[in-house]
Amino acid sequence: MAAADPMDLASAVRAACIQAALDGYEQAQIAGLCQEGAWECAVDAMRKLDLKSILQDPVAAAKALQQADDQGTATA
Repeated sequence: MAAADPMDLASAVRAACIQAALDGYEQAQIAGLCQEGAWECAVDAMRKLDLKSILQDPVAAAKALQQADDQGTATA
């Protein structure tokens, strides 16, 4: 098994963190939390990321997150 390109890994982790933060913030806002509380939820969501799944296949993880992001912006 070949080692993953460090840039693919970095991109996958960055995309996962961004998506987790956006999802956590949105859910907190829906729940009625203030901006500070929503930010805390966003940070907590990033802390809870399943890094093992990203490390197993960073390219697939980055593509899946990009597709989810594209679908989210298309409906917004």
